[in-house]
Amino acid sequence: MKRLVLLFLLLCFLCSNTCTTLPSPSKCEWQSEARMRGLSFTAPPNPFPADPMPAVKAVNADWIAVIPYGFTRQGKAHVSFNIDWQWWGEKIEGVAHTIESAHAAQLKVMLKPQVYIPGSWVGDLEYKTNEKWEKWETDYEKYILTMAQLADSLDVEMFCIGTEFAKSTAQRPQFWQQLIRKVRDIYTGKLIYAANWDDYENIPFWQEMDYIGINTYFPLDKSKTPSIKDLRKAWQPYVRKMEKFACEQNKPIIFTEYGYLTVDGCAHNTWELEAKIKRLPRNEQAQANAIEALLTEFKQYDWWHGGFLWKWFPNGEGGEGYNDRDYTPQGKKAEEILRKCYGEK
Repeated sequence: MKRLVLLFLLLCFLCSNTCTTLPSPSKCEWQSEARMRGLSFTAPPNPFPADPMPAVKAVNADWIAVIPYGFTRQGKAHVSFNIDWQWWGEKIEGVAHTIESAHAAQLKVMLKPQVYIPGSWVGDLEYKTNEKWEKWETDYEKYILTMAQLADSLDVEMFCIGTEFAKSTAQRPQFWQQLIRKVRDIYTGKLIYAANWDDYENIPFWQEMDYIGINTYFPLDKSKTPSIKDLRKAWQPYVRKMEKFACEQNKPIIFTEYGYLTVDGCAHNTWELEAKIKRLPRNEQAQANAIEALLTEFKQYDWWHGGFLWKWFPNGEGGEGYNDRDYTPQGKKAEEILRKCYGEK
């Protein structure tokens, strides 16, 4: 009997030692904070024909992302914004009205100005000379500081300084550091950056942000209609990686974008599906399963502080004419899933 007791005590000691020397990321402490149940607003071409905010609240969302695009042409070191030919919802007038409407409905706002490059991806933005880089950066800084001033004047709760600039953040970190300081001088709310899903570990300035932002298009499952169970299983390697990173940085993670097309195989390489979306079979169940799997899986992690569904058409306006296959859940099975998941406390 004495030997058994000694063996038991030895095992307890070893177990205790192991737990002490190999802490789990889940041991990190996070401040209690309500999760963001967000929708990414697509800017409409014209002023709202009716207040779009009741429909937002009907799915239990409590945040919206307002996205005024700036434009860069391939090979050109220039950023255009707030110009005559842009849609109303992207111009300062429309942006301000959208923010004011959201606040009037007790919704919070992330202002998320981002650059669109026709025929290219902003992550590939690159210039061969320092002169061109500086010219583009001067324009981008003007764009961002103009939006940051607007955000501060309207008491916007969160401001996003950039989206998916993989090469720029890697090659020009000094530009981003000084831009952050200038934004902080004029904007008093929370700051975030939206990194692409495969690049978030490479961003050099997370310590200057209030949150780690990730545009969450991780490839999960190639099946036409993967089950919620299979999707949650596919999330596990990414979950462990994000949890470890959040703990290392001591910053909570927000999904600055997450979403799925309404087509077969929507939970895998969505950027490839976009190019052939009109030819793909429509699949509401695949979209609904993917959204439910994500929201069900991540709600259990205290380092995850919510996200913004990509995307939502206010009053059904905006988009490119294939909303039935697009990311929006409106009028689809996914809308009810969103209402259910966003309604859970």
